[in-house]
Order: sequence, then structure tokens, then C-alpha cells
Amino acid sequence: MKPKAKKFRIRRSATPSGVSGPTRPQTATHEAAPSETVIEHRGHAHPPDRGPSLRPPGDGLSPDETSFLSPREEIEKIKQEGLTGRQLRMARREAQKHGLSASSDLDAVRLLRKSGVDPFKRSDLLELVVTDQGETSQNLPAAIRHAPPPSPHILDPNERAREVQNIQRDLAKRRRRRLTLLMIKLGFFVFIPTFLAGYYYYRIATPMYATYSEFVIQKAQSSALGAAAAGLFSGTSLATSQDSITVQSYLNSREAMQRLNKEQGFKAHFQQAFIDPIQRLDPNGTNEAAYRIYKKRVKIGYDPTEGIIKMEVVAATPKASAEFSKALISYAEEQVDQLTKRLRSDQMKGARESYKEAETKLTEANQRVLSLQEKAGVVSAESELALQMRQISTFELELKNKQLQLAELLDNPRPNRTKVNIAKKTIVRLENLVRDMRDALTIGKKGSSSIAKVQGELVIAQADVATRQLMLSQSLQQLETARVEANRQTRYLSLGVRPIAPDEATYPRAFQNTILAFLVFGGLYLMASLTASILREQISA
Repeated sequence: MKPKAKKFRIRRSATPSGVSGPTRPQTATHEAAPSETVIEHRGHAHPPDRGPSLRPPGDGLSPDETSFLSPREEIEKIKQEGLTGRQLRMARREAQKHGLSASSDLDAVRLLRKSGVDPFKRSDLLELVVTDQGETSQNLPAAIRHAPPPSPHILDPNERAREVQNIQRDLAKRRRRRLTLLMIKLGFFVFIPTFLAGYYYYRIATPMYATYSEFVIQKAQSSALGAAAAGLFSGTSLATSQDSITVQSYLNSREAMQRLNKEQGFKAHFQQAFIDPIQRLDPNGTNEAAYRIYKKRVKIGYDPTEGIIKMEVVAATPKASAEFSKALISYAEEQVDQLTKRLRSDQMKGARESYKEAETKLTEANQRVLSLQEKAGVVSAESELALQMRQISTFELELKNKQLQLAELLDNPRPNRTKVNIAKKTIVRLENLVRDMRDALTIGKKGSSSIAKVQGELVIAQADVATRQLMLSQSLQQLETARVEANRQTRYLSLGVRPIAPDEATYPRAFQNTILAFLVFGGLYLMASLTASILREQISA
């Protein structure tokens, strides 16, 4: 496929002289007339050929020289010129275009030179355009041919070494410039802030003293077997985890800070002049500013696996640190006691009220029994009833005897009227007596209740007394149970590590804090650099 031309020039060309064969248009020379029209093609075009340059004049064989040489000798001479494969292929195509029959590429070069044609001339696309009559067009635009590129300059070893050294020096200069810029950035964003932080920790920061303490919240354990079996987790850290968390929250609260300030002067301690400005509390500082310092200086942690509360109190002096720690422990102990105080008081209050009510009811029942006994004039209604029934039985037996005696007297044909009358009157008296006694048991006498009524009221009152006694015993048992349960609900604080004032400053940890500052500033710089690089790449894309 023929290469595409990048630019074309339209002009009329004359027929070359001395060329055999059909008439062909003359290709444009490297120089153009001022009046020529230029057509620029903006499509894809092959880059200019960078192959070997054309053979310089005088390098080949002149026609006079070739007239005395045979074709074989001419081919040998051409072979000695060292032509490249590309030049030979160009010569073969040029010979085919001019209708020359060549046996080889070298023979094509020989024939073209004899015909006066440059065998290494580039072909123009417009030369391939043919008219309908089989002749080439005479008025087609000719391609603008640029001057062939200069032959590459081959450097000698010394020049090559100098060029390599120049490139290396340029690369080293660029590396030094980039390294200098990087060190300036690192110094400004990392090293200088780290140096300032280290200077503060080593020279300016006020020494602070920390007091450590550990305590655990426990609950009373009942010796009763049933109570011990009632709570599966009683006596473990899980049973007091809520209390421990509540105490921890209370010690971290503003209420604890305000109480510590009121009793121990927390704000005044951190407003002292010898404390550095960063750690010092402003003389007119608010409670919120004091609370921020309190959260930094009082660190409380809870270990749920062991149920231990660990507390660290930091102050400017060892004595103040120990006093603050002891005060906070006392606050925690009061808070622990307040957690179950209401529960214990409610349990005991209900049990006591129930017991007092049962006791009052029992007293009232006994008073009722006593009033009934006094009203009826009997100590025991059952004894009185039994006595009355025995008397009635005696009188009824006597009545039966009198009735038998009267029957014996009446069986006599001529009974004694006096004895009969006496017997009848005795029987009437006994019947009246038995009837009155029975009426006294059921109906009662005038102004008094009957024995049966008194007996019933006494039975009801005595049953009420028995019920009240049972309720009183149950209330007493409930009161004892509530007392035991209240004792089990009691929480108390046990110190594992007591607060002792330190004799050496704990803070600031200058070396660790300086290293931490370096890592923080380095990480921030790295993140900022990566973000900037990504943004530049996205913007440039």
C-alpha cells in the first residue's frame, strides 16, 4: 500500500526529457513557485521516512564508466556500495513502475541508472492516477516533497560519555531539589511542631503527681441455705456490676466535681500560679472549664471480669492528689450506701406495719372475748353450759322418778289422795324448773343473754383471737425475713489498693509524649500529601 501524502501542491509540470516509455508527469521539486496553490491534508499520514539517505552524487558509476563494463561487473560494483534492503526494494518498485525487466534488485538499480532515473526516489500517489484512455494525467497536483532528513550524527565515545554525565548531573540536581523541598515540608509540618511539643514537655510543663487506688463493691451474703440457693450469681462481680457502673458514672459526674470543689478546693488548686498556662485553670474559669480539667485529671475505669474499679487522681502536689483520692472514695462509699437504702427501708417499713397491724387486731379480739365474759358473767361459756346441762339432767332424772312414784300410787285401787297430790305437785315443779333452765340456755333471762348466745359470741371471738395470733406469727416471720433480706441488700465498699501520696512526678511523660507527637504530625502530613496527590491526579486526568 502506498504511503499517504501529508501536503500537496497543484501546478502544471512539464514532461521530463530523456525518459523512455509513456509520458508521465514530472514530480514537484523541493522548491515551489510563489503562485502555487497548497492543499493541506489533515488526515492520518505516515511519518516521514527515517531510512538511509539517498546516495550522494559521484558515489555511483557514471555512464562513461558503465559503457566499458559488462552487466555482471556493474552489478558487482553496485553490490560494493552497501545498499540496504529498503533501498533495493525501492529500486525494484521503481523498475516495475518504468516497465524495466530486472532479474534482481541490483539489476533493477543498474537498469534505472542507465535510464537516467534515480532508483531510490520516493513515489508520489498522484503518479498512480491514470486517465480513462490509459494515459497518465498531465494536470494532477504534485506532492510537496520535503528535504530528506539529515543523516544521524554518530557520537564518539567521549561525546557519549559527556552526554551521559550531563544527564546524570541533571537527574542528581533534580533529586537534590526534590529532596530539599521534601525536607523543608517535613521540617515545617513535622519536625518543628514535634520540637515545640518536646520543648513544652521537657521545659515548660508542670510536674503532676498521680495517686492510684482500687476498690470493689460487695454485697452481704446470707448464711441461710435457701437464700444462698436463691441467687445463682450472688457474691460474684455480676451481682454488683450495675452498682459498680453507677458509682463510676457518679464519680465522673459534675456533681462529684462540685462536691470535691466545695469540700477540697479543686478549682483553687488548679488556679495556682506555678502551674503552666496550658494546664492552669483561669481565675475566672467556669464550672464547665473546671469539669473539663476534672475529666482529664480523674480517670476511673471498671473491669467487668473482676468487678474492680480503678481510679487515678492527678494533682499538682502529692498531698492534694492523695486528699482528692480519699475524698472521692468516701463519696463512692456514700453513693453505694444510698443505692440500696430506699429498698431496705421500704422492705422493713412494710414488714413492720404488717406486724403492728396484726398485733393490734389480736389485742382487739382479746378485748372482745373479755368483754363477753364480763357481760355474761362466765369465765368459760363451755364450762357454764356443761354445768347447766348437768343440772338439767339431774332434775329430769328426778322428774322421771316422781312420775314413776305417781304411777305406782295410781295403780293402787284405793290410793292415798294426799300422797297423790304431793307427787303431782312435785312433778309440776320439776317440769317448770327444767323448762326454765332450758329457756335460760336458749332464750335467757330478762336483762341477760342466753348461754347459747354467749357461747356463740365467745366461740366467734376466740376464733378471731386464734386467727389474729396466726397472722401475728406470720407477720413476725415476715419481719424477720425482711430484716434478713435487707441485710443481704446491703452494699459496702472494700478497698483493694489504698491511696498513697507519690514522692515522684508521674506526668508529663516527656519522651513518650514527644514520640507520640512526632507520629501524630507525621501521620497528618502523610494523609495530607496523599490527599493532595490524589486530587492533582484527578484534576489532571
